Amino acid sequence: MDPLDSGMRYTPKSQDREWDAAIQFLPASDSSKLEKRKGPGKVGAVIGLVIFAAVIALMTGLLVWHFHFRKDTRIQKMYSGSMRITNQVFVDAYEDPNSTEFKALAMQVVSQLKTIYSKTPELSKYYVRSTVQAFSEGTVIAYYLSEFSVPVGQEAVVDKTILSMDKIVDKQQGRMKNREGNSLVFDNVESRALDARLFRSTFTASYSYFYHAKSDEVGTLQSPGFPNVPYTPNTLSQWWLRADPGHVIKLDFDTFNLEEDCRKDFVKVYDSLVAIESRILKEECGHYAPNEHLTFVSSRNVMLVTLVTDETKNYPGFRAHFIQIPRNQVCGGQLTGSKGNFTSPNYPSYYPPQTKCEWNIEVPAGRQVKVQFNTIYMSEPTLDTTCPKDYVEVNGERLCGDKSNVVVTSKTNQMKVTFNSDSNYVDHGFTARYEAFNPSNPCPDKFRCSNTRCINSDLKCDGWNDCGDNSDEKNCQCSESQIKCRNTMCKPKFWMCDGVNDCGDNTDEDNCGSCKSGEITCKNGRCVSEKKKCDGTDDCGDNTDESECNRVFQVTCTDFTYRCKNNMCISKVNPECDGVKDCEDGSDEAECDCGKQPFKVQRIVGGQNANEGEWPWQVSLHIKGRGHVCGASIINNKWLVTAAHCVQDDAKIRYSQPSVWEAYLGLHIQKQNTKFTVKRNLRRIIDHPYYNHYTFDNDIALMELESPVTLNEYIMPICLPSPAHEFPAGKSVWITGWGATREGGYGASVLQEAEVRIINSTVCNQLMGGQITSRMICAGVLAGGVDACQGDSGGPMSSLESDGHMFLAGVVSWGDGCARRNKPGIYTRVTKYRGWIKEQTGV
Repeated sequence: MDPLDSGMRYTPKSQDREWDAAIQFLPASDSSKLEKRKGPGKVGAVIGLVIFAAVIALMTGLLVWHFHFRKDTRIQKMYSGSMRITNQVFVDAYEDPNSTEFKALAMQVVSQLKTIYSKTPELSKYYVRSTVQAFSEGTVIAYYLSEFSVPVGQEAVVDKTILSMDKIVDKQQGRMKNREGNSLVFDNVESRALDARLFRSTFTASYSYFYHAKSDEVGTLQSPGFPNVPYTPNTLSQWWLRADPGHVIKLDFDTFNLEEDCRKDFVKVYDSLVAIESRILKEECGHYAPNEHLTFVSSRNVMLVTLVTDETKNYPGFRAHFIQIPRNQVCGGQLTGSKGNFTSPNYPSYYPPQTKCEWNIEVPAGRQVKVQFNTIYMSEPTLDTTCPKDYVEVNGERLCGDKSNVVVTSKTNQMKVTFNSDSNYVDHGFTARYEAFNPSNPCPDKFRCSNTRCINSDLKCDGWNDCGDNSDEKNCQCSESQIKCRNTMCKPKFWMCDGVNDCGDNTDEDNCGSCKSGEITCKNGRCVSEKKKCDGTDDCGDNTDESECNRVFQVTCTDFTYRCKNNMCISKVNPECDGVKDCEDGSDEAECDCGKQPFKVQRIVGGQNANEGEWPWQVSLHIKGRGHVCGASIINNKWLVTAAHCVQDDAKIRYSQPSVWEAYLGLHIQKQNTKFTVKRNLRRIIDHPYYNHYTFDNDIALMELESPVTLNEYIMPICLPSPAHEFPAGKSVWITGWGATREGGYGASVLQEAEVRIINSTVCNQLMGGQITSRMICAGVLAGGVDACQGDSGGPMSSLESDGHMFLAGVVSWGDGCARRNKPGIYTRVTKYRGWIKEQTGV
C-alpha cells in the first residue's frame, strides 16, 4: 500500500468539556416589617413627607445612574497556556482525553489553576472556568484554556497579569511550605490571550482529530470533505499531532487552497498542543503551489494545526502529510577549504523554532573569509530592527528581515556564523556562500564595492546599482546618455519623467511637463488649473482632470474614457474588474473571471524561475518536431494572443499555417509534460492586416485552438484591457517566457519571470532612434541585465491591477539585443487592438 494512502484514522473529540464552573450567588433582598408608631403632628408630617420624597428621588436617581449609566458590561476572554508538572511521570493513557488517568490529572490541574487565580487579586473576581486540552511528555506538560469574564476597560490589566503567570506560580508555590502531598508542582508556565477568532460565537460545528506518528510511516491529514467537497462554513477544526519521545513532527502541505483574506479563512500551525500565540509557527491563507515548500518542523514531539472558516466563500481546503524525524538533527559544523555553500536548517522550507546553529569557517592560511548571503528571509511581525528574535549573526552583527546579496568579510582566515530562532514565527531562512580571498587584492581586475562585493569594472558609473549599496554609482562623471543627478549619481535616461524619483533628489522628474506650477497636464496636452481638478466639469476636454477622483460620474465619451456596454462613459480610470460596480449596467464587472494568479506568490527563492502555475495564461508555441519557438497568452478557452512576427513565413517553414504549430498550455518545464499540461493543435491563425515586418508596427496575431480547453487553476485566461485602460510610466509589470537567458544564449527549460518597469514613451523613442509608434509600449528593469529575449516573443507583459486581476498590457515584440544597457524591451500595446480582438474572436 502506498504510505501516503495509509494515514492513521482520526477520532472525533468529544464535545463535552469538563469545565470547572465557578457558581456565584448574589444576596437576596431582605424586606423588614415596618412598625406602626404614633404620628409626629402636622408640621412633622410635612417635613417627613418632604424628606421621604427627597430620599426616594435620590434613591431613584442613584438606581437610574447605576443601572443605566454604569452598566457592568463584560466581555469573554480566553487564555491558553502550558506548564510543566515536575512531580509527575507521563503515561500513555494521558494521550487519550477519555481515559480515567487523563481525567484525574486534568481535575488536579484545573483545581490548582483555580487556586492560583483566586489568590491573584487582578484575576480572582473575573475567573470563570478552566479546561485541560492535552498532556505531553517532558516530564508531563499540561496544555489548558482558562475563561474570564472581564469588565470593559479591565482587559489590559488581565492581559498583563496573565503574561506574568510564571512569576505568579513561582511566588505562590514558594509560599506553600505545607503543601499537600498530592499537590502538583508547576514550572515553565507560559500563558497568552487566545486568538479571539478561535472561539467566536458564530461557529456552527467543531472537529477534533488525534494522530500519533509512527516510524517509517507517512500520515495524512486534510480539511473536512477534502478533496470531494469544499470545507464547511463557520467551523473550527483542530489536529493534534504527536511523535515518539526523542522525535519531532515534520508537516508538509502538498495542497493548500483557502480564501485569500486571512481575516476570514485561515490555518494556524503551533509548536504546541494548544493555540498559544507564543508558540505559533505560521498563519497561512490563500492558494499555494505544490512546490512552495510549505513545510514545518516542530521543536518538540507535538504540533497543533487549526483551520477556521467563516460563513462565505468555501474553498477546496488542504491536504498535508506528516512524519516523525529524530530530534537534534545536526546543523552547523566546521567548514574548510577555499569555498563552499551552507544554509539555514530545511532551507528553502521553514526552519524549526528554538534552533541554534553555529558554523566555524576556516580557509587556507594567509587568506581571509568572505561570506555572501544570497537571500535572507527571517521576518517577524515586529518593528524592532535590532533582530532580537530570529537572526543570523556574523562578526557580532545580527542580520534579519528580507535581504539579498549581503557580503561580510573577516580580518583573519576564520569566521563564525550563528543562526538563531526563537519559539514562534518561523521563515525560510538563508542561503550563503563562503570563499577565501587575498587581503592584498580582494577583487582582482574588478571593482570593489563598499560592502566588499566584487563587480566588473565596466559596471561602475553605468547608472545601475550593481553593488547593492550604490557605491559603484557615487562620484561619477555622467555620459551624454545618462541623467546627471544633482547628488552626483548618474541614471539611465530610461527613467526620465516616469513619475518615479530614481535619482533620489528628483532630478530625473524635473521639467517634465509644459505646464506651469499649479497646473495639471491633460492627456491631450492642455494645461488647466489644479483647482479645477475633480470639480465635476471636464475642463481638459479629455476628462483628465476628472478621471482620478473619489466620485464616479457619467462624462462625454473620448478616447481616454471607459465606455460601458450601454454606451455611457464614466470618469473613473481603469474601472474594469476592480471589485466596484461603476457602470449603471454593471458591465465593468461583468467579465472578470480572468487574470487571477491561483497560487499565492511567495518571495522568489534563488533566481528567476517562476513557480509552477504562477502564470496560468502563459503558452508555449512549438513547431512540430522542433520545440519551443514563441510564447502566447490565453484570453479564453479557445483563443490565444501572440506576436505577428512569430507567424511570418520564411524560406524553410510556413509559420503562417496552423498545421505546423502545437500549443502547450499549463506547461512549466520544457519537455516535461505533467497532468496539468494540455497540448492543442491550431484551427487558424489571424495576424494583424497592417503588420509591418520592417518596423514591427502592429505586431500582434490571434490563434484559435482546434478544440476548446477546460479552464482550471493551471490554465486560465488573462484579462484584456479596455481601449481607455492606462498603464502609466513607472508602473511595475511582469514578463515571462522560455526565451534565451542571455543574448545569443540558449532558451530556458524552466519558465522564467522578471519584474520590469514601463518607460516614458518620449524617452524610449529617443533611446530607440525614433522607432517607437503609439502602438508600442516600452519597459525595462531598474537593476539591469533583465529583458525579454529570443524565444519570449509573443508572450505576455502582465500588469497587476485593482482587486488582484492581471491585465495583458503588452505582447513581447522586439528590442535592440537583449538586456543591453539603455536599450529597453518593446511590446505591442494591447489597448490599441481591443476592438480588433473583439471583432475577430468575440472576446
